[in-house]
Amino acid sequence: MNTPLRPEVSRPLHVAAWRPPRVGLLALTLELYETLAPDLRRRREDWLREQVLPRLDRLAEVSFTGAVFRKEDIEAMVADFEARQLDAIVVVLLTYSPSLNALDALQRTSLPILLWNTQELFAVEGDFDYPAMSDNHGVHGTQDLANVLVRSGVRFEYSTSHLRDEGAMERLGDFFVAAAACRRLRQARIGLLGYPFPGMGDIAVDSTHLAATLGCRTVPLAMERLICQAENASPDKVQALVSEYSREYEVAGDVREEDLQATARMEIAMRAIVEGDRLDAMSYQFLAMGEDPRTLTVPFVAASRLMAEGVGFGGEGDVVSAAGTCLLNWLNPPASFAEMFTIDFGGNAVLMSHMGEANVAMARRDRKVPLRVRTSPITRTRMGQLALATSFQPGPATLMSLTQGADGRWRLIACAMTISDFGPLEGLAVPHFKLSPARDVREFLTDYALAGGPHHLAVCFGDARRRIKLAASILGADYVEV
Repeated sequence: MNTPLRPEVSRPLHVAAWRPPRVGLLALTLELYETLAPDLRRRREDWLREQVLPRLDRLAEVSFTGAVFRKEDIEAMVADFEARQLDAIVVVLLTYSPSLNALDALQRTSLPILLWNTQELFAVEGDFDYPAMSDNHGVHGTQDLANVLVRSGVRFEYSTSHLRDEGAMERLGDFFVAAAACRRLRQARIGLLGYPFPGMGDIAVDSTHLAATLGCRTVPLAMERLICQAENASPDKVQALVSEYSREYEVAGDVREEDLQATARMEIAMRAIVEGDRLDAMSYQFLAMGEDPRTLTVPFVAASRLMAEGVGFGGEGDVVSAAGTCLLNWLNPPASFAEMFTIDFGGNAVLMSHMGEANVAMARRDRKVPLRVRTSPITRTRMGQLALATSFQPGPATLMSLTQGADGRWRLIACAMTISDFGPLEGLAVPHFKLSPARDVREFLTDYALAGGPHHLAVCFGDARRRIKLAASILGADYVEV
């Protein structure tokens, strides 16, 4: 999988601009060589600067000032990485280096750690000599360090590769992206409008546990605020947004002007809340909206369009699925909230849908997205309820769900899928698309349920499994592939 380029979508002002991951390169050598081989450290640093850093710079912003060999210098460098809030640390053994010099610093840091077992020399052949061995003998240092990290209970990743290996840099890039995504997740703010759907047990979560483990913060939002901001939306902004709907989407003939205006007002209100509360994701409860007779409509269109701009979403007050959609979007954008609705036994697929929310940036590119009136209102509102009947671009995809196990331990469930060439259908005024597993859909659904897969999940294009697995490791979560 290639590290994603910057997504070409507009973003709310509060959403941080896309940036490459930021990593610190901790290059280790042996203090004894400062007297035994005074030029060795300089030669190894030259190799890093001339050959390695140019390759790494394509994947991340890399911080490297020079190799270190004393315990106090290692601790100072790691402390600097933390102070600058980098996303990860990459450790390279330029020569052998005693593990206990680095243990304390790596044991204390909260930054994800990757031990990269690499060297300059590609092959050991008949002309191999002692100078070549001096320049290429870091492997046993990585083993020393890995051993003490395992014994000390420190989580880390380990990768053995040469610059010439096919896919070597791609694997490193996946780790960098995963580390950056996990850092953002730990700082995420998830807005909750209303309350979780009553009795829906798989979305239940202790907000304190969520904050203490994943770092996400739930931000309670008053429905009164949404309603008032929608009512007070500027007429000029409302009309501009209605014009945008008409320009960008295929507006059905039975959509009334007043329904378009109500939809625009709700989107303006949603955007104001996302902006004002610096939200990375949000969830709303449609039942709570229907309890207030002033509610204009349900913001299905707003949620679909905000997802296209990088704002995560979870349905029915599900802040965990909102966090999961955020995480997958940061791992491999774009990503969408979704739900399995109907099994297609004949086509070996599952029909995915929801009440009206799907990432419109993932819509198939050969036609405009239909904007339709839901034939059956999901709750009481003053105006009609419009939804973008988005069907996704066919091709490879990944399904991912974030959930908890029996002991409260987090779990990431993933599966490689294919989006079928299907939809939009005239008979469905809601988002819909088909996902097909590589094996029998019966086995897939059985294994997904036995793994504790919740009914709310996320979907992205391409194969994101390696990044999801790395994210699980960084978060200290279980990884289950079905």
